[in-house]
Amino acid sequence: MTGMRGWLQRLFALCLLVFGFAHAAPVADYVLGAGDTIRISVYQNPDLTLETRVSDAGTISYPLLGEVKLGGLTVSSAEKKLAAGLRDGNFLKQPQVSLLVLQVKSNQVSVLGQVNRPGRYPLESGSTKLSELLAQAGGIVPVGGSDIVVVAGKRDGKPFRKEIDFAQVFAAGGNAEDVVLENGDAIWVDRAPMIYIYGEVQRPGALRLEREMTVLQALAGAGGLTLRGTERGVRLNRRDASGQMQVLQPGLNDKLQANDIVYIKESLF
Repeated sequence: MTGMRGWLQRLFALCLLVFGFAHAAPVADYVLGAGDTIRISVYQNPDLTLETRVSDAGTISYPLLGEVKLGGLTVSSAEKKLAAGLRDGNFLKQPQVSLLVLQVKSNQVSVLGQVNRPGRYPLESGSTKLSELLAQAGGIVPVGGSDIVVVAGKRDGKPFRKEIDFAQVFAAGGNAEDVVLENGDAIWVDRAPMIYIYGEVQRPGALRLEREMTVLQALAGAGGLTLRGTERGVRLNRRDASGQMQVLQPGLNDKLQANDIVYIKESLF
């Protein structure tokens, strides 16, 4: 009976280990680094269970093995290294080592600007993409634009800055890349470009400039003309490259640009 109870306890412990790892740990290609808190377990050897923090030098102190360098290794590689140390040191014949990352501190990305939850987010995978981090940050707010900037200190020894039209990442035939992020990257989501419409429209004010937006679409977004408004009385104020304001008389199908000011005159009849 005692032997059966012990076997059941070991089975229960194994289930906790397996299911806990499956639900809580980052995937096996997560790269360990300084500040990460980890838990190491060895099957059927509870005395070798250790919860510790990876030091600034990338090392931990582990029973029987002493100081072991894990920084820079993936989770799966760290498990193999610990198992090899226990086996080669003749401490265990066939050690089964599991490593669980409890808290990620070393691999983080900053998400700033027009997102629902700006802040620092852990990279729990070696292949985390921009879209996945934006989802963690709650997505882009309604006034946020689709132009996103990813900045890093260096990649391949060179300064890194990439501007991404995020709408093109998922568009049919889009050529924008869903960038794989690295430790220390910063993501900036800017405000959406705006246009301004006033005069004889139902809802004057600022409008988000949608892609390929025309004057006619802007009028529709403003609720249409009032009874006194006229399509022949459309005027467009736009700054040129030198900063001078130009007054144009656009067609209804002409495309608008960021910061354009559309004025609808009153009909004389």
